[in-house]
Amino acid sequence: HCLSFFRKAQQEKKKVVLAGCVPQAQPRQDYLKGLSIIGVQQIDRVVEVVEETIKGHSVRLLGQKKDNGKRLGGARLDLPKIRKNPLIEIISINSGCLNACTYCKTKHARGDLASYPVEELVDRAKQSFQEGVCEIWLTSEDTGAYGRDIGTDLPTLLWKLVEAIPEGAMLRLGMTNPPYILEHLEEMAKILNHPRVYAFLHIPVQSASDSVLMDMKREYCVADFKQVVDFLKAKVPGITIATDIICGFPGETDEDFQETVKLVEHYRFPSLFINQFYPRPGTPAAKMHQVPAAVVRSIFFATIHGVGERQRVLVTEESFDSNYYVAHNPFYEQVLVPKDPLLMGKMVEVNIYEAGKHFMKGQPVSDARVYTASITRPLAKGEVSGLTGEFRHAPQNGTNWKAHPSAEIPVKTPLGSWMALQLAWQQEGGGLKILSVSLALLAALVMFYYGGMKTEL
Repeated sequence: HCLSFFRKAQQEKKKVVLAGCVPQAQPRQDYLKGLSIIGVQQIDRVVEVVEETIKGHSVRLLGQKKDNGKRLGGARLDLPKIRKNPLIEIISINSGCLNACTYCKTKHARGDLASYPVEELVDRAKQSFQEGVCEIWLTSEDTGAYGRDIGTDLPTLLWKLVEAIPEGAMLRLGMTNPPYILEHLEEMAKILNHPRVYAFLHIPVQSASDSVLMDMKREYCVADFKQVVDFLKAKVPGITIATDIICGFPGETDEDFQETVKLVEHYRFPSLFINQFYPRPGTPAAKMHQVPAAVVRSIFFATIHGVGERQRVLVTEESFDSNYYVAHNPFYEQVLVPKDPLLMGKMVEVNIYEAGKHFMKGQPVSDARVYTASITRPLAKGEVSGLTGEFRHAPQNGTNWKAHPSAEIPVKTPLGSWMALQLAWQQEGGGLKILSVSLALLAALVMFYYGGMKTEL
């Protein structure tokens, strides 16, 4: 899909910038020739790359961010950005992982675990609530491994975040692999029982065969997965457990597959993602003996429940058909509510009057209290997060010559983009930096003036 998408763009004479894991892991592929590329740790420099690409240059930023020789998690958390949904803040708590799964291409691109400090993550959460956010999602390649590289752990971070969550707002955890959650089960159960944390956790199993898991190098056995799920289901009543399964992994037998089916039948996961194995180029699994193409059957078990219940839900989105607003109950189950603008961003109580395989429908209770989590109005759609009021309302129709704080390349940046870069610069300022960057900028200007049409960093 990606290949056909940007090839179509090229045919229409559009400029193309490619970002993400694939170009980072395989930057020398033929189909990437002549394209501008942004690596997984350089997304904060998208303005520079877009502007240089528009000029006809080919720019590649694939370097790793480091501090005193230690690899950083990625772009700074406090950089200005525009939220897709002004009510939801998505925070990446770490980049990379500790595993070396034989089928995974992400590890090639993102490398080993690199966690953001607790203080930076809490500050970002607080700033989000001050901008009208009422729901935070924590994401990463493996949330359970958080902090192992910086001397802390996931429960420590979560308790700090819980302290910062206002009444009426919610926190949703991301995916965690079984090995890194086993030692924190007691604390995780307490956190998932907190009224401002969704009782939801995504724990991939991939296969219920220990031999397949060993070939995948998943670093756990089926018993470990069951221990995690059984403990959390016992300690967090009603918890929603999501999981992933890979079918047709090299060496998988019919007996292996049937073990996976039995696991699914036993737990009846309300959220189940089934993928047929695809050999990613350059991964160990791509060199293994492949299972012949066959029909892979999937089983989905949905427990229809909730009708007649009174549930507390947080309204954050509009449904795909635009007929309802979408809310989630404490177990992160989807509840459709009437499309009343007064409900958006609010936590309300509803009576469930209908339920299907993937949803419930609720009617707000007239005498129930409505919680407004936001301590200020949410940002308008498209409004920039992280800017002060002075910068946010400044005119956006000018341009200025400024350099990115790294001074690697001079860029003619729109005023709004310049202000974002200037904010980051102000936080890192200092007299010696001004002198050193001035010299570097002068050198970069000379290189830019005499350089060719192709810039490759």
